[in-house]
Amino acid sequence: MAFTTKNVSLSKGPDPRGLIQTERAASKFNPEKMNYFIEGNQERSELFKTLIQQMERDPVLFTDCSYYDLTKEQQRELTAAKINRMSRYLENDSLDTFHKRLSIVGLFDPQVNTRIGVNLGLFISCLRGNGTYEQLKYWALDKETAHIKGIYGCFGMTELAHGSNVGGVETTATFDRDTDEFVINTPHIGATKWWIGGAAHSATHCSVYARLVVDGKDYGVKTFVVPLRDSNHDIMPGVSVGDIGAKMGRDGIDNGWIQFSNVRIPRFFMLQKFCKVDREGNVTLPPLEQLSYSALLGGRVSMVCDSFRMISRVSTIALRYAIGRRQFKGDNVDKEDENALETQLLDYPLHQKRLLPYLAAAYVISAGAYRVEQIIDTVLADLDDAVESNNTGAIMKSITAMKSLFIDSSSLKATCTWLAAEAIDQCRQACGGHGYSAYSGFGRAYNDWVVMCTWEGDNNVLSLNVGKPIVKNIIAIQDEGKLVKGPSSYLNEVNNYTTGAGSSEVILDNVNDVNDFDKIVKAIEVAIIRLGANAAKQARQKTLDYTGGELVTLSKLNANHFLLKEYVTRIKDFDQKDLVPFLARLGKLYSASLVLERFAGTFLTFGVASPAFMAALTSTQIPKLCAEVRPDVVALTDSFQLSDMMVNSAIGKHDGDIYENYFETVKTLNKPSNTQAPYTQALKDMLNRPSLEVRERYEKTIETGEILSR
Repeated sequence: MAFTTKNVSLSKGPDPRGLIQTERAASKFNPEKMNYFIEGNQERSELFKTLIQQMERDPVLFTDCSYYDLTKEQQRELTAAKINRMSRYLENDSLDTFHKRLSIVGLFDPQVNTRIGVNLGLFISCLRGNGTYEQLKYWALDKETAHIKGIYGCFGMTELAHGSNVGGVETTATFDRDTDEFVINTPHIGATKWWIGGAAHSATHCSVYARLVVDGKDYGVKTFVVPLRDSNHDIMPGVSVGDIGAKMGRDGIDNGWIQFSNVRIPRFFMLQKFCKVDREGNVTLPPLEQLSYSALLGGRVSMVCDSFRMISRVSTIALRYAIGRRQFKGDNVDKEDENALETQLLDYPLHQKRLLPYLAAAYVISAGAYRVEQIIDTVLADLDDAVESNNTGAIMKSITAMKSLFIDSSSLKATCTWLAAEAIDQCRQACGGHGYSAYSGFGRAYNDWVVMCTWEGDNNVLSLNVGKPIVKNIIAIQDEGKLVKGPSSYLNEVNNYTTGAGSSEVILDNVNDVNDFDKIVKAIEVAIIRLGANAAKQARQKTLDYTGGELVTLSKLNANHFLLKEYVTRIKDFDQKDLVPFLARLGKLYSASLVLERFAGTFLTFGVASPAFMAALTSTQIPKLCAEVRPDVVALTDSFQLSDMMVNSAIGKHDGDIYENYFETVKTLNKPSNTQAPYTQALKDMLNRPSLEVRERYEKTIETGEILSR
C-alpha cells in the first residue's frame, strides 16, 4: 500500500491513482505520436506543446481551480490583465502562432479568448471582408489594432430586436451629401446594438452593421467603422453605451449595448470593398450581398476547432474519473467474495456507451476542424487576390467557393457546438455528485460553452440555411436537370435513388457494414438525397419553412458527411501506420453511435439501412466497439496532450488521484480554519433566540390569564 504525503491514512483506502497508472503503463501506442494526427501534423503538435508550456508557466495566464470561485468583478479585472499579457506574446508571435495560442487559451480561459477574438477576429475580419486594402491597412495596421494597441474594436452586428436575421437590422447610416458624411442613428429601442462584446468598457471603435440610406432609398445592410471612445477613453458625443448585465457565463466579457443618436462619421469610414458610395452619392452594390457577412466565417470555423478541444477536455475528465472510481459490484465481480473490490465505472457497458462516443467525436472533429481551417484560408485569400486584381471571373469563382464554405461552416458550427454542449452535460452526469462541484470543471465549462449554440447564428437557423440550399438543389435537378458541382455533387444521383433503379436499394444491410467507411459515407449521402427529396415534395405542396425539422436533420447529416469523409482521408494519409487501427476503431464507434444510431429514424424511414442492421448495431455492434476501445482509453485521452492546467479539474488530473486531489483543492480554496462565516451571527441569533414565551413577554401564560380574568 502506497501512502501519499497529502493525507495520513490509518487503513487501506481506494487507490484510483494506481488504477490509472496501471492502465497507462499498458498503453499500446505512443500518445505523443497520436497527437500528430489530432493537431494535424508533427510540427503543429510540437508547437501546441510549446505554447501550453509557456502559458502554464506564465504567472498571469496560469489558471487553477481558484478560477471557479471568482466574482464577476474579479473575472473582469483578471481578464483585462490577461489580455494585456497576451498582447506581449502577439508582439513576438507570427500570426499563425498567435491564432494557435488564442485557440488554446479558449479551452482553459474562454473569456480571454473571446475578448481578444472580438477585436482580432470579428472586428478585423469585418475590415478584411468588407474594406478595401487601404482601409484594412489603415484600421488594422497603421492604427495598430492588429497588435492590440492603439484602438480596440468591437463588432456591432446584432440588435435588441434582431439577431440571426442580419438583413433585418434597423440601425441607419444616412448619407449627407452636403457634408460628405454618414449619419449613424438608432431609430428606436429595438435597434439598440446588443450583446456587443467589449462595448461596455473596452472598445474604442465598432464595426457597425447599418442600413445604407441615400436620397431616401434603403440599399440594405452595409458596414461602417464608428468611433465609440476618444483617446482619453471617454464616450464620443452622441454615443451611449452600457453593460447588458448578468449572463449564464463568461462574466469576464464586458458585453454591452450601444445607441447612436445622429453620430456623424466621414464617408470614407464606410467599408467599401464591394459596396461603394462616391462623393455625389452614387451607390455601387456588391455582386453578392452575403459577402458582407464573411466576417462571421472565421468565427464559425474556429468554433469547430473549439468544439473538438472542449470535447477532448471534458471526456478526459470523465474518463479518468470513470477509471479511478469504483461503484457497486458489477457482473465482472464475484459478489460472494467479501474481499472483491467494487467495479470500475468504465467497466460497465452502459458507462462505456455513455462516454466513449464523445472520445471518438473529439478525434473525428479534430480532423474536420483542421480541414475547414485550410479551406477558409484558401477561399479568403483567393477572394482578396481576385478583388485586388479586379478579375471578375476569379471573383465569381471565389463567390461560388464562398457559398459552399457558408454551407459547410454553418452545418459544422451548429452540429459540433451542439455536440460539445451535450458532451459537457453528459460527462458531468457520468461523474455523479462530484461532477456537480465547480472544481470538477463541468459547471463553468457548460455555462461558458452554451453561448456557442446561439453565437453568430442560432444553430437551428444556421441549420435551416444549410438545409434549404440542399433541397433547392434537389428541386433544380428534378425539375430542370441542373447538375450540382463541388462537395454536394452526389445530389446528382437523386433520381436514381428516389425513382430510378436504386430507389429501393438498402445501403447498410449487414452489421459488418459498419466496418466499411465507404458504405457509411454512401449511406449518409443516400439518406440526404431521400430525406431532401421528401422535403422537396412537401415544399412544393406547402413551403420550405414547413419542412424545418427535415432541414435541420439535413444540416446535421451534411456535417457528419464532411467530418467522416475528412477523417477517412486523414487516416489514409497519416504516416504513423501503427496508429491507424486505433483511429479506425474510433471512426467506427463515432459512425455507429453518433451518426447511424442517432439518426436511425431517418435511415430506417427511407430504407437506407435495414431493421436487422439497426437492431444488431444497437444490441451488439456498438457495445462491441466500446469494449474494443476501452483498454486504450488512458492512452487515447493522454494523446490530447492536455496539461493539468488546461484540464483544470480536481477530479481529472493526469495522476488520477481523484480523492486526494479533490480534497486538497477543497481545503486550499475553502480554509477549514475559517469556522465562521460573515452570516454566522444571523445563524447564532436564530438558534439562540429566546423562547416564544419570553418574546411574547409572558403575556399569554396561565398566570397572566388569571390576573386579567379577575
